[in-house]
Amino acid sequence: QVQVVESGGGLVQAGGSLRLSCAASDPAFSSRYTVGWFRQAPGKEREFVAVQRRSDGGTYYADSVKGRFTLSRDNAEKTVYLQMNSLKPEDTAVYYCAADRSYIVNFDAPRNYDYWGQGTQVTVSS
Repeated sequence: QVQVVESGGGLVQAGGSLRLSCAASDPAFSSRYTVGWFRQAPGKEREFVAVQRRSDGGTYYADSVKGRFTLSRDNAEKTVYLQMNSLKPEDTAVYYCAADRSYIVNFDAPRNYDYWGQGTQVTVSS
């Protein structure tokens, strides 16, 4: 069983930045997994934020974060990052890192990921 751990959440003012980190117990995590970020606000369903697929390394973002969030990998550190800039109050949510060993076609569906972290809270004040 692969353990996934997020970190880096916190409280920030609108317009500020945060960087979330995602690490896993498998040393091949950052290079051989499809890794996605999702978020869930109170009373809402979990929604897709960003993903980087294994194999082709294609990176995709939800329209709501495009141009503000950047997903990157550091293979040496075996960590995946989500850099979040120009944060808005509507970005407030628990952010989850999700991973899977396969090349996921429907990467915006949470059900397609096998491994999940515990989540990290991001709160953006207005």
